[in-house]
Amino acid sequence: MLKCLRRKVVWLAVAGVVAAGSPVGLGSSFAYASDSGNSVIVWDGNAQTAIWDIAGQQPQVQARSFAMVHGAIYDAVNAIARTPYQPYLIAPAANGAESTDAAVATAAFRVLDALFPAQRARLKTQYDESLAAIPDGGAKRRGITVGAQAADAMIAARENDGAFGSQTWTVGTQPGQWRPAPPTFASDGAWVGYVKPFLIPSASMFRTSGPPSLTSRRYARDFNEVKTIGSATSTLRTADQTQAAIFWHDRHLAEWEIKRQLATTQRLNTLQTARMFAMVDLAEADATIACFNEKAAWSFWRPVTAIQLADTDGNPDTVADPNWMPLLVTPPHPDFTSGHACFTAASMSALAYFFGRDDISFSGYSADSGTTRHFRGFSQALAEVVNARVWGGIHTRTADVQGAKIGGQVTAYMAGHYFRPKR
Repeated sequence: MLKCLRRKVVWLAVAGVVAAGSPVGLGSSFAYASDSGNSVIVWDGNAQTAIWDIAGQQPQVQARSFAMVHGAIYDAVNAIARTPYQPYLIAPAANGAESTDAAVATAAFRVLDALFPAQRARLKTQYDESLAAIPDGGAKRRGITVGAQAADAMIAARENDGAFGSQTWTVGTQPGQWRPAPPTFASDGAWVGYVKPFLIPSASMFRTSGPPSLTSRRYARDFNEVKTIGSATSTLRTADQTQAAIFWHDRHLAEWEIKRQLATTQRLNTLQTARMFAMVDLAEADATIACFNEKAAWSFWRPVTAIQLADTDGNPDTVADPNWMPLLVTPPHPDFTSGHACFTAASMSALAYFFGRDDISFSGYSADSGTTRHFRGFSQALAEVVNARVWGGIHTRTADVQGAKIGGQVTAYMAGHYFRPKR
């Protein structure tokens, strides 16, 4: 079953963009990346500290912040490299003699400072330390100017983009309609589906036909699968499946470590790193926006609600269990489609497109599960996410598979319209 699922998910979200391939052309003046020496990696870590470690932004919010940081960094680095790729927003004037490290630090700092003014003093200390390591002179000054221009363009582009709006989820009382789920009964994040996308023309561009009818055989299959294997007390779920469910539910996302790890193990230079991070993070952001727009359109109930109230769904193949609870805490928004599947499909398909292949090994660690999970390639990781959300009891399989499809479609659109070689 897993092998069949993996083929389906790859078809939906990875194979098409891998086939297109993405030239990973070397920039001769840019050294390969290392965790200690590459400023793009360093400032990605600094961004994580601001976005998650301190601000505690949840994944649907993190996506916008990371996209802003890396979109600006990419434009700055690409400009200094003499614009070998399409700029995302702008190509500041540069002749290649500017300090790339100064540009990266400035672009990242200015975006993060705009996003988190309460962290200004701490961010300024990090920025000053980065600049202190760069020799004074014209190259440094010009690099700062390039980074500032890229950051200012990003900040202006995202002004009044709909972030943190007042939208709320529609709460229903009829069978199939979403309502806050136990044990938290929380409702949050509805505004995400109305944010202006970074890449795609419209948040509803990849609208699906919706969840299966409550009386359908597919709905019953989804229902009975998650009821059996996603229960907090499931005897069918293996220890490894339990670990995988917890691993992929960690709000400290494994995707951050994976992205930095690949930049290092694949010996990417600074330009390649900036381009790869931008491609991944902007695709993730738009996949998340599209997913939440989909959630708002269908407002479909979560498995815990569906199972506890199954005696109302009109399907003879479902049986209610008023005491059923999932392994994981249900997130505060509707089931269809799966946000994590959208996000990870965009991430993994963007990586597969960038490298032009699927079979690159990587790993990630989760403090929540206390485990490091190893993957042979991008499609394997994505297939596990699709399964893991069912194993955790918080999504139906259809919501996961359709979410993965949206993530792949976002990446395919990006591949055809952004970050392309100019020469």
